Amino acid sequence: MMKKHISRFLLICLLMAICVTSFASCEETDKTLTLYVYNWGEYISDGSDDSVDVNKEFERYCKEELGITVKVNYSTFASNESMYAKVSSGSTRYDVIIPSDYMIERMVKEEMLEPLDLSKIPNYAYIGDAFKGENVYYECGSDKTYSIPYFYGMIGIIYNTSIVDENDEQIGSWDLMWDEQYKGDILQFNNSRDAFGTAQYKLKLDVNNEDEEQWRLALDELLEQKKIVQGYVMDEIFNKMQSGSAAIAAYYAGDYLSMYEDNEDLAFFYPKEGTNSYIDAMCIPKNAQNKDLAHEYINFMCSHDIAMANALYTYYASPVTTVVEDPEYQEAMAEVHEDAMEILYSQPHDPTKAYLNLSSEGLSMMNILWEELKA
Repeated sequence: MMKKHISRFLLICLLMAICVTSFASCEETDKTLTLYVYNWGEYISDGSDDSVDVNKEFERYCKEELGITVKVNYSTFASNESMYAKVSSGSTRYDVIIPSDYMIERMVKEEMLEPLDLSKIPNYAYIGDAFKGENVYYECGSDKTYSIPYFYGMIGIIYNTSIVDENDEQIGSWDLMWDEQYKGDILQFNNSRDAFGTAQYKLKLDVNNEDEEQWRLALDELLEQKKIVQGYVMDEIFNKMQSGSAAIAAYYAGDYLSMYEDNEDLAFFYPKEGTNSYIDAMCIPKNAQNKDLAHEYINFMCSHDIAMANALYTYYASPVTTVVEDPEYQEAMAEVHEDAMEILYSQPHDPTKAYLNLSSEGLSMMNILWEELKA
């Protein structure tokens, strides 16, 4: 597999050139510090397929460069909503979380996030200007920084060319997700915001408008679609699309490239009616117990070698400029898919296509309508 070739090269580079920064707040000690990290599934280079194990490398880095013993306790979530429920409950304290833009906006408004000290994140310099300052629309216009971009991208439609007729006029449109001839072969998001988004974009509705009548129009579309949907999924989509047990699904562009690597019958497009453009970013919850170490982890993730290892493992668009400009990265992605760089980077992040946080009334309405759909 291509990932194995890439990751061996990266592991050599990583061991030679990980960026070193100071960690003045921690003195050398035999005590083990535990860093609790909460991220999306399938969203970090984890050592599989001979890739770099980023969390293990962070532990090694802390031991060898900072003189402290660290254990990364890493767990995953399937949706922003499930992450929010867990973090807001306080049942587990996390030091680093990686929500999406609209959820960050909600958590900033609810004072759930710690402002970041950028002096402790010097690798922030490698983040592109498009993801800084006034472009960070989801931080509520604050003069503080609450997040550092991890990956970004757009939602598109994946389809299996061995099942879907490539001359089908619905290709290029959200209508393909509602095509009755593929009954039982269509997958829909198992999270409320993205699922409603597919119907809202199809109907050319504003995904951030809280008019209940418009949301019910989207619900009606989803109820019609429900008759032909095989299931509502998140990470389960990988097995279903790679194996050919499903033929059509809306999902994230980076994940399409991962699926394509195992099934070259898969194709992808961005729907002509419009689609979601998103950013996932690293944040520190206000109740985090190891905030200095959390800053160190975020800085580590923004270093060139680690950001490149993650980008080549996940196939998502990186906000780290040195990664995008690296010829090794560009060549490696071209070997994954000849159009990989175009799929990921031809359309810059567009805040006008992003989800914004809904009001408490809007969230309640969406949850009620979601329950109606899933009942």
